[in-house]
Amino acid sequence: MHDHGAVGDGRTLDTAAINSAIAAAAGGGTVVFLPGRYLSFSIRLQSNITLLLEEGATIVAADPARHGGAYDPPEDGAGLLYQDFGHSHWHNSLIWGENIEHVAILGPGAIDGEGLTRDGPGARWTAQTGERPLSMAGMSDAEIADLEPPAEAMIGRGNKAIALKHCRDIQIADLTITRAGHFAILASGCEDIAIRDCMIDTNRDGIDLDCTSRAVIERCRVNTPNDDAICIKSSLALGEIRHSEDIAIRDCVVSGWDERTMLDGSYGRTQHLAPDRDRVTGRIKIGTESNGDFRHITIERCRFERSRGLAIETVDGGTIEDMTACDLDMEDVTTAPLFIRLGDRGRGPSGTGVGAIRRITIQRVCATGIDPRYAATLAALPDHRIEDVTLRDITLSYLGGGTVRDDAPALLATAYPEPSMFGSTPAWGLWCRHVRGLVVDGLTLRTDTPDARAPILYEDTEPSG
Repeated sequence: MHDHGAVGDGRTLDTAAINSAIAAAAGGGTVVFLPGRYLSFSIRLQSNITLLLEEGATIVAADPARHGGAYDPPEDGAGLLYQDFGHSHWHNSLIWGENIEHVAILGPGAIDGEGLTRDGPGARWTAQTGERPLSMAGMSDAEIADLEPPAEAMIGRGNKAIALKHCRDIQIADLTITRAGHFAILASGCEDIAIRDCMIDTNRDGIDLDCTSRAVIERCRVNTPNDDAICIKSSLALGEIRHSEDIAIRDCVVSGWDERTMLDGSYGRTQHLAPDRDRVTGRIKIGTESNGDFRHITIERCRFERSRGLAIETVDGGTIEDMTACDLDMEDVTTAPLFIRLGDRGRGPSGTGVGAIRRITIQRVCATGIDPRYAATLAALPDHRIEDVTLRDITLSYLGGGTVRDDAPALLATAYPEPSMFGSTPAWGLWCRHVRGLVVDGLTLRTDTPDARAPILYEDTEPSG
């Protein structure tokens, strides 16, 4: 790549040289980044190329305010009404590709999103029901505006490290990615994508697969105290309902340690709250964006450290079915270890109905140090119940100390789904409401200190058979 004028000194802008090297390699070639720091604005991927970052090579996101340039402008997006700014654009990124195939981005080098921003405006959906977690209800307009600046403020800025739209046969492997903006990796409408052996320690989302099929995420370590570590979604960002299916997440570690302290090995604990004013995040989640369906999702042999646990949520009309999560180890769970939610936020076009959750198996889960306020929760609606869930060989150890509440949690059908939405749950270990076909086989519940609530509460819940 130095043949195209790249310098790699961390001060000279190498954007033009990098894009020139990619253009020359298009059709079947490798762009090699030798050791150095390559300062750049938007890098435009093309089909049939490999970006190879050697040991000691880092692509650094330039800062428009300091480096005299700009990221590619955010393209017009068909789905802007229903998703926030970050989900609805791809070109305003450090590295982006659209309608490309047979591409690899390989380490062992690094991507440093130093000049990226984690912020952006929220959805323009007029109903605004369930747009934000209830934990943000007490925030002032100024505090919200600080997190969600207007679209005009985003022109020229980049807010993703890697963004892919309508791409096929993509490999991302052996990279270290840090302070990566809204998303370290966003893949929307993609097929046949593999993300392996990456270390991500960032200031918002880690890996998001939106409306993506035939994907694997394995042996990745993702630290995201401010948002989700690995998330599968099915939004309307592409302007149509599309599904997420045939996805495997395995042998990964997710966490909510202080930002960048996973990489340096200090595992800091000074940050206690995420921007939504719940405790730190760092989890694996299905949803919240859920206009399309989720089918054949497998999560296995993963570890959760100082995170909110596993969340499975559909609130925008989509169906989650035939999902398995097994062999999960959780330590220091900051909200609920398991949270399965079927709601009716309905963020979508007129006529968006209530979705479904069915045929879910969760087995061999061990969680310790759980926030005593939030039991493992399965919560749906009276006329739309969660169906056919198996919980097998589950061990949950809570900190304890809870007290009996004097009211029943509200339905909150239209609210943003989070374990904290109901407040302290009426049981401390397992709470199920509006569930049909539940199997519980081998559930062990413990508390470090006594808890005044019942360990288990079933409301409008029917066992299988």
